[in-house]
Amino acid sequence: MSQSQYQVLTPELNRRMEEENRDRTYTDFSFHDEGAIRRIKGPMRETIWRPPFARDIDKIIYCPYYSRYADKTQVFSFYKNDDITRRSLHVQMVSRIARTIGRSLHLNLDLIEAIGLGHDIGHPPFAHTGEKYLDELYCAHTGRHFYHSIHSARVLDKILPYNLTLQTLNGIAAHNGEIELEAYCPKPLKNFEEYDEIIEACYRDKAATKLLVPDTLEAAVMRISDIIAYLGTDRVDAMRMKLVRQEDFTPTILGTLNKEIINNLVVNIIENSYGKPYIKMDTAHFDALKQAKRENYALIYENGETRPQLQSTVKPMMAELYEKLLADLLAGDTESPIFRHHILYVKRYTTYHLTPYEETEPNQLVVDYLASMTDDYLIDLHRNLFPDSPYRVEYRGYFRNKQEDN
Repeated sequence: MSQSQYQVLTPELNRRMEEENRDRTYTDFSFHDEGAIRRIKGPMRETIWRPPFARDIDKIIYCPYYSRYADKTQVFSFYKNDDITRRSLHVQMVSRIARTIGRSLHLNLDLIEAIGLGHDIGHPPFAHTGEKYLDELYCAHTGRHFYHSIHSARVLDKILPYNLTLQTLNGIAAHNGEIELEAYCPKPLKNFEEYDEIIEACYRDKAATKLLVPDTLEAAVMRISDIIAYLGTDRVDAMRMKLVRQEDFTPTILGTLNKEIINNLVVNIIENSYGKPYIKMDTAHFDALKQAKRENYALIYENGETRPQLQSTVKPMMAELYEKLLADLLAGDTESPIFRHHILYVKRYTTYHLTPYEETEPNQLVVDYLASMTDDYLIDLHRNLFPDSPYRVEYRGYFRNKQEDN
């Protein structure tokens, strides 16, 4: 295959889709709105023009944490460059790709969008490295684990109890974009009791997150779309940073350019999933996807350009903040930022908690606060609390020397 060639649906499937769309004879495997389950039962305010998952979307995008996506690292920290993908753009890309697939498969687009826009809302600053450090701190103090997908569901279910649907929360919690599967077969959840048991198991044993299964086809589509969205985009960003070159990556059936990777994976998923109760790609594309991810890890994610500063600077900064904020909580210091900037902030944006939010276990409160921070906020808070600290983040600015810019 020419690496500049876009794959297309086979003529047979293209004709079938056109006919079934026209005659409305397609097989319906979508999750229907009337099956939506909310934690708090009672009269719902869904209407014909604002169905249940559309309400979930509205709750997510108006969540006060949603705007913080804009200043959270997707992959590259310490760069002042407005062209680098931030987490805000990533979630939009995921949602867009997932809706393209979902529309072709006649799935529930509102449910797809709700999961897509909310899936990283609990992601801590400094990307997966920051997530790793926060998990280490939380586990050292409590024996429990932190994982961003589980915490994203917590943000929208516990910290800010928006009474989202079970289907949206499960899709967010089960979105693990680090694990690729050739086929995704949903496993429906019966109720919130079953969901809560699964979530609690993930706090006790981090390996349990790898066993999370989407309970709808919509959630399965979002999960694979997460990988599709970052696979080529991270390469584009790395090339902008002059960390890699296009020729460093092995040409495969997926193509080499981001737009080719997206097109060819989407087309293959539609080709292999249309009219079926699962989401699937063929073996050749799945193998190419795995190879592309391996190369991303080797050439980008494990690149030593910024990792030393994360290890030597951000890690101790986060540790100092954790201990300081925990001590403030235990001492009842209501002037501490964890009270003024977090607990009071949360209470301002919520109408109820089953128990007062400030009575949450102290380590969990610290984790909630740290995970909510943007990159810049964590740096500024550390500087404010530890003005004499030797730890300082050095950004790579817009204006470098001419040799670097060439």
